[in-house]
Amino acid sequence: MRRIEDYALIGDCETAALVSRDGSIDWLCWPRFDSEACFAALLGTPEHGRWLIAPSCGVNRATRRYRDDALILETTFETDQGIVTLIDFMPVRDSGSDLVRIVRCEKGEVPMRVEFTLRFDYGRLMPWMERPDERCWQVVAGPHSAVLRTDVPVQAQHYGITADFTVREDRPEPFVLSYRASHLPLPEPVDAENALHRTEQWWRRWISHCSYKGAWAEPVQRSLITIKAMTYRPTGGIIAAPTTSLPERQGGQRNWDYRFCWLRDATFMVACLLKAGFRDEARAWRDWLLRAVAGMPAQVQPIYGIAGEHRLNEWEASWLPGFNGAKPVRVGNAAFTQFQLDVFGEVMNALHFARRAEIAPSEAGWHLQKALLDHLGEVWDEPDEGIWEVRAGRQHFVHSKVMAWVGVDRAIKATELCGLEGPVEQWKTLRNRIHAEVCERGFDPQRGAFVQAFGSQYLDASTLVIPIVGFLPVTDPRMQSTIAVIERDLIRDGFVLRYDTGKTKDGLPPGEGAFLVCSFWLAENYSLQGRHDEARDLFERLLTLRNDVGLLAEEYDPAAKTFLGNFPQALSHLALVNTAHKLSCEPDAARASLDP
Repeated sequence: MRRIEDYALIGDCETAALVSRDGSIDWLCWPRFDSEACFAALLGTPEHGRWLIAPSCGVNRATRRYRDDALILETTFETDQGIVTLIDFMPVRDSGSDLVRIVRCEKGEVPMRVEFTLRFDYGRLMPWMERPDERCWQVVAGPHSAVLRTDVPVQAQHYGITADFTVREDRPEPFVLSYRASHLPLPEPVDAENALHRTEQWWRRWISHCSYKGAWAEPVQRSLITIKAMTYRPTGGIIAAPTTSLPERQGGQRNWDYRFCWLRDATFMVACLLKAGFRDEARAWRDWLLRAVAGMPAQVQPIYGIAGEHRLNEWEASWLPGFNGAKPVRVGNAAFTQFQLDVFGEVMNALHFARRAEIAPSEAGWHLQKALLDHLGEVWDEPDEGIWEVRAGRQHFVHSKVMAWVGVDRAIKATELCGLEGPVEQWKTLRNRIHAEVCERGFDPQRGAFVQAFGSQYLDASTLVIPIVGFLPVTDPRMQSTIAVIERDLIRDGFVLRYDTGKTKDGLPPGEGAFLVCSFWLAENYSLQGRHDEARDLFERLLTLRNDVGLLAEEYDPAAKTFLGNFPQALSHLALVNTAHKLSCEPDAARASLDP
């Protein structure tokens, strides 16, 4: 059984690859995050595409790390013959896209093995291979072309490439794989050592702008680097994860494509970037957001492509057996057709955060927000699919109504705090109506808690955002009892489930792990309650879940002690950064961290 946490991320801020602990690149989509995978062994077998570089002798010990302040992965193999380090990275793009691997011997002489199998279209297409010169192989399939350059003697075998060589202390061996559209000339050769230096300097310059100075600087900075790596530089869009169909249940059907941009992440994204000092990235995400939702408010989607694409049709790659047999493997995400009321609040809150940080949109941007508010006033009392995108029919989800309230509240604050014009009294009336409705129908006196949906008896950890966004103070008795009931009924082995899949109907078989963002929300609630020691303890337990290179998935299985869901997960890393900021501030039980 493979483990998600055995992978590490490299990328060039336009796409990303996953490298396994044994030196195999098992996932890469080229040229964009959402392109077809050309290495798809992550969801299948080596025949579906991978690139292995590893000692051919026995490995006694393998360790890995990122170079400080950079997205450069170093995997060190200790063998009886010596010690070798494999350096993997993708230079931030200039014109083309390259993947560089440098094999460097630290001690002795180590025999190495290369197995290179490239398959476009998620492992389906067998490409044509040819050799333009002695150190260059070109792989072509339709519109795609990749060129592998190395001085190591290699041979073609079954539409792939293999090599056996020995690496010595005085001679590192570089391998460079470059992508180009197949109709273009071959890319120019890349000097691997120069690219390594430039990539390291680029990342160090970028992270030097981080303003966080709290107790958890290393995990915060690694999370920020990870978020930056999942940012599509040309547009500013930030994907939820660079993978598809890593299961939320072992062997199950809860497998989704996360290589897109979710509006539900908007507030967390802007708050994270601004608090950490990355104003340019916050502005780029804000601009992406405005472009994505531009148009008729009734057509706003919960999810968009990385350039703001609307149509994300979902289909199944039936030839892939899935991660540890978890099928189906899905490409695209049908959630783009859903109605999710909460996204209006996410968008308005994100834009208000940016405005309060003096990153103000144009006058046209405010007109767009007012149009969104007009539409919100018409649909706020309709059922929706909710933040968790259930596929079992619409309900009046409490979280959705709370975020609708947030949308109206932030519009009012834009007029009161920023001098913008709007029908304030009308908005105040609407805000009061939504608030009263949630308090009356969303709180179950018998359970003593805000519940998942109006008329439901089931809990949902998304109600933990109520004090975080300022809907109610955490000192409100209803919120105090909600936290207590969630502690009693939704915590498994110290971590929070988003809801009980065995009781609620979400359209899928029951069973999933603890949702990491929900545990971060609970830590924030503890902080707001003044339970600072418990907040720190929970936060630091969450930090121990990170894998050996500091990455988090979407979920965690406490019983199997393994990650679940797509990886690495932006929302988990956003929550880590925002919670670290909250816990690093002076104790203030009244301050809602997502209410600017």
